[in-house]
Amino acid sequence: MSSSLPALRVAIADDEAPARSRMQDLLQDCAADMPVQVVGEAANGRDLLDLLQASAADVVLLDIRMPEMDGIEAARHLHKLAPRPAVIFTTAYDAYALKAFELHAVDYLVKPIRLHRLQEALSRVQARPPLSPEVLQQLQAQARRHLSVQERGKVILVPVEKILFLRAELKYVTIRTAERDYLLEESLTRLEEEFGERFVRIHRNCLVARDHIDRFERSATDGAWSVALHGLEERLPVSRRQQHVIREFARL
Repeated sequence: MSSSLPALRVAIADDEAPARSRMQDLLQDCAADMPVQVVGEAANGRDLLDLLQASAADVVLLDIRMPEMDGIEAARHLHKLAPRPAVIFTTAYDAYALKAFELHAVDYLVKPIRLHRLQEALSRVQARPPLSPEVLQQLQAQARRHLSVQERGKVILVPVEKILFLRAELKYVTIRTAERDYLLEESLTRLEEEFGERFVRIHRNCLVARDHIDRFERSATDGAWSVALHGLEERLPVSRRQQHVIREFARL
């Protein structure tokens, strides 16, 4: 690759400092054949998102197993960045993960990473199509810990444990926490599939967090049921079709 080409901006995400240092050394060794600029390092997915919103990168070398937010979830949130960086996953040998990556043509490097493999991955990163949200969802073995929304050119993380309810409204889903609302461009049905253990459907357009349910109330005038959530004055209607939820909670 000619040195007259602009440097490939690279971000490193790994929870182990020695692994990040090793990657820095390898990237320096790549400089003889391709211009590379390291824009920063992160020890988890949350820090990576903050880094990339301050310093844009062309590619992220992203460890799969990290605390607070793993690499697969981080990649799902990075998908909302503009410009969106390419992702090369790094992992210790994991037969299940590698098989899934091969199935979906996802670029990855197995630790310990060798220089020639890193060079190969970086040289083809621009030619690979970006990972789709659907592929990333299939790769993720567990539900996300955060949902991400776009506001004023920024990506904001909302911890799932703080969400009181999710309600479909037109083409958006409203996320409600005790503090405020957020607008999310995802399907309520998909969210129910992913977070079914944490949320329960009370209406065709609404999922509420099981842990935040305070009580169910019945109107004295028309007999309609609603649910009261901790920290929320608003009462959410329970449809007739979903009133079995009330009986389920009564048995707990």
